[in-house]
Amino acid sequence: MRINTLKLLSKQVWSSKTKNASTKWLIGVFNAMLFFALTAGYQNLRLQQETVEHYRHEVRERWESRPDKHPHRMAHYGYVAFRQRFPLSFFDFGMDSYLGNAVFLEAHRQNTVNFSEASLSNGLLRFGEISAGMILQLLLPLLLFFWGFDLVAREREHGTLRIILTQGVSWQELLLGKSLGLFYLALSIVVPSLILGFILLVINPLSLQESQVFLRFLGLIIGYFIYFFVLSVMAVWVSAKAKSSKSALTQLIGCWLFFTLMLPKLSQVVGQTLFPAPSKIEFDTTVEHELIQQGDSHNPNDPHFKAMKDSLLAVYGVDSTHKLPFNYSGYVMREGEKLSAETYQKHQAALVEIYQKQQDVVRFTAIFNPYMAIKNLSMALAGTDYAAYDDFQRQTENFRYSLAQTLNELQIKLISNKVKSSADKKAVISQKYWSQLPDFRYHFLTCTAVLKHEIFSVISLVLWVVGLSFLIRYFFNQLNDF
Repeated sequence: MRINTLKLLSKQVWSSKTKNASTKWLIGVFNAMLFFALTAGYQNLRLQQETVEHYRHEVRERWESRPDKHPHRMAHYGYVAFRQRFPLSFFDFGMDSYLGNAVFLEAHRQNTVNFSEASLSNGLLRFGEISAGMILQLLLPLLLFFWGFDLVAREREHGTLRIILTQGVSWQELLLGKSLGLFYLALSIVVPSLILGFILLVINPLSLQESQVFLRFLGLIIGYFIYFFVLSVMAVWVSAKAKSSKSALTQLIGCWLFFTLMLPKLSQVVGQTLFPAPSKIEFDTTVEHELIQQGDSHNPNDPHFKAMKDSLLAVYGVDSTHKLPFNYSGYVMREGEKLSAETYQKHQAALVEIYQKQQDVVRFTAIFNPYMAIKNLSMALAGTDYAAYDDFQRQTENFRYSLAQTLNELQIKLISNKVKSSADKKAVISQKYWSQLPDFRYHFLTCTAVLKHEIFSVISLVLWVVGLSFLIRYFFNQLNDF
């Protein structure tokens, strides 16, 4: 292919479209929408980050200021962990507004992450939120199809297509040149939003604490560039194949509806049908039933813990738990915490696996749908997908278990085995131990982990580029110049 010919054709598309006042007006409107979405999203992100930091410090201060107390009572006093949003989440809201932001951590219980924005807002949220990601993924493709439906079909209708081809321009050069021109029109909207997004990312003080933020942002840039190049080639190819401009426009609108509405919803229904997930009540009931069968650490006559007590007495050669060289109640609490955590994690892992299978059905459609590929990849890189939320749940559970078991260890080592109950004045330890316990800090998924999780979306976008390039190179002989 001749570079000069490609430049000439792409420049012709650009100049013919931008001469139209409506095109300039639409470019301005879309840039204004993206500017509003980015700034509003950034303000919301900063408010959430500041709120989380405020209450995180308050929770820590209250924890460290607790008086001398029995360790197990501190375990039930509990801790609150807050979900910090990723610095890029202002670009693509993803699932953030529908997921909880705080969870109460206590001994023996795995509580739900609560206080999502959806639960605290009015009913307007059900209609969706306007984010830069949503505009770029959903609305801009429709505008791109509107700009590109007649790029070749109009030439055929006006009789100029045959003239262009007889002047030595090949079909490959014509299709790729016009695709590049349409792609440049898309960039007139995409690039300003990316520049603004980069500026907002730089001025966010928390961005400097996450070295992977800018690497993820680079991934977003590459992903969206590929997405719009794919859509540009698709629009020009349909325009070349269609018998008329009207037919091309109808086909492209049908593609847009199929990609953005029909196929995503259909894949979700199929995934939920093939891999049904239990309800919250069913899940909690199953876990509770298994815990009851395993044993109750608060019941001294429970068969499991009675057998454990008899075993300990035999090992140490004593006839009473008060004669053991450690606090027996703390030992029982440690064992009970271990059993309950293992049971919950087993059922939670099974539940997450079901969700993953449902998502895999949706991800598979990215082979036929570039919209799903960029949507999943964009959410993952912005840290607003379910994988990020599941990772937060996993980290909070690990922190909860470590905190509870550390307090149980303190009870085993520091509380006398001769105290009658936790209400005994001697059954307390110094408050200095509370400040020695670590604070909860959420660590975001690494860029490698994110890409590994969304490797199918990355491969799908690459396959779309390869497939359309192959289409242009080897199937141009199926196109007609009349």
